[in-house]
Amino acid sequence: MVKQERAARTRDSLIRSAAEVFDQGGSSAPSLTLISSRAGVSNGALHFHFASKAALVDAVGESALVRLLAVANGARQPGQGQVQLLVDATHALAGALRADVVLRVGFALSGDASRAAGTDLRQHWRSWVERTVRQAEARGELRRGAGVREAVMAVVAVTMGFEVLGTRDAAWLSASTVAGFWQLLLPTLVSADVLAAIDADGSHGVRALYGVR
Repeated sequence: MVKQERAARTRDSLIRSAAEVFDQGGSSAPSLTLISSRAGVSNGALHFHFASKAALVDAVGESALVRLLAVANGARQPGQGQVQLLVDATHALAGALRADVVLRVGFALSGDASRAAGTDLRQHWRSWVERTVRQAEARGELRRGAGVREAVMAVVAVTMGFEVLGTRDAAWLSASTVAGFWQLLLPTLVSADVLAAIDADGSHGVRALYGVR
């Protein structure tokens, strides 16, 4: 058990170190020696866990997906509507992208056209958004005439735009930027009575959980 725990910690450390190196210089140039050195382990230990750099890159993407799903599902609060969940999840995602290098690099890898197909975080995010919007529609939260397809397109396009732009300027991932988007979109998406109950700044629970300010 102790060996398994130590191996798991080493693997996690290598994934994080790889993400830090990729975040600074991309996934193609850095050497495995640099990654193992940053993790404080030998090259042999790295190769024990990952047969190649491609395998390590894939592991970063897979770890990022776990983190993405944890962020999205962790935004759920008791008694919360689906539209508020969507608002909260976008705030939580922006906060996590600012703080979590593995998640940030996972998204960057999804947009790397030179990389062989792997975990596509943007597609997973799109699927999660679509499920949530459809559940909002089924619960009567959307205003009459609001298109599910158009709502999904708007949320995914804008949040993924924030993700890309946020790699150069963290202001794109700020709570005020996310809230501004929702203040613009919500009146076209939900009825006035539903709108009155939604906090575009994110609910108190998600602000506390993810440090949204």
